[in-house]
Formats: sequence, C-alpha cells, structure tokens
Amino acid sequence: MDAAIRRSGKQRRAEILAARRRRQNRQSALAAQENRRLAPLSSAPVDASLLLPINSDGAPEFVSRGYYLDQVFRCIDCAAEGIWYAERQKWWYEVAGGHPCSIARRCAACRAKERQRKALARRQSGVAANSASSAPAARQHGHDPAISGGD
Repeated sequence: MDAAIRRSGKQRRAEILAARRRRQNRQSALAAQENRRLAPLSSAPVDASLLLPINSDGAPEFVSRGYYLDQVFRCIDCAAEGIWYAERQKWWYEVAGGHPCSIARRCAACRAKERQRKALARRQSGVAANSASSAPAARQHGHDPAISGGD
C-alpha cells in the first residue's frame, strides 16, 4: 500500500492547513509586492512586524495599504499646516514604537518649544525636591538657618 493512503485524518488535516497557510502567505506576499510597485514616490514601505500590537480598532489604513504616505496636518499650538512625511512616520511607528493609531499634532518649532517647556519643568521640580529634602536634614543636626539667624 502507498504511504499517502495510510495517513491518519489528523495528519491529513495538518497537511491541508499547512498548504493553506503557504498559499495565503504567497498571495499576501504577491499583494504586498504589487502595492509596493504601485506606491507613489513619496511613500515608505510598512514592516508590520515592527509595529506595536493593535488590540481594538483593527489595523490602520497604512498597514493594509502596505506603505506610508505623506500626511498634511494642522499644528494644535500655532495652527500652522505641516506635512508628516512618510519616512518620519516609518521611524515613529517602527523604530520609536509609537502607537499605530497616533498621528502628528505639532509642527517642528512647537515640538521644540514643548520639549524646552518640559525640560524646564523637570529642572524646577528637581530643584524644589532637592531643597525640600535638605531642610529636614539640617534640622536633624540641630542647625536651622531660619531660627539661628545665619550665624
């Protein structure tokens, strides 16, 4: 008897599922290749394996499309129009680990101002924390500059 005939039903089902997966992978690879071929010049290919997992709303449009496109947005601080370039989106989603449903909100100048504002706030809160923590230590050793008059 032939070995192909003597397989169990479980083995045959596993072969069928494996063949189906190979066929689906081949079809999706061909579709992705076709998408890349049709992609505009100002685009960047998507590597979906590098994206954060998406639990709720399904995949964003750029994942199903297979490439990022330049997006026009309006800054929430200064209301200037800006362009979120495809290469920058690729970096944000795939390298920096940004959430796939997030979009650009601030222009470059307003982002720089916001970074400066946050850095200043961190420095000020650090100075306040250091001065507050040093006062009890001075009182513990019997020296309180407020009481002693600075002698």
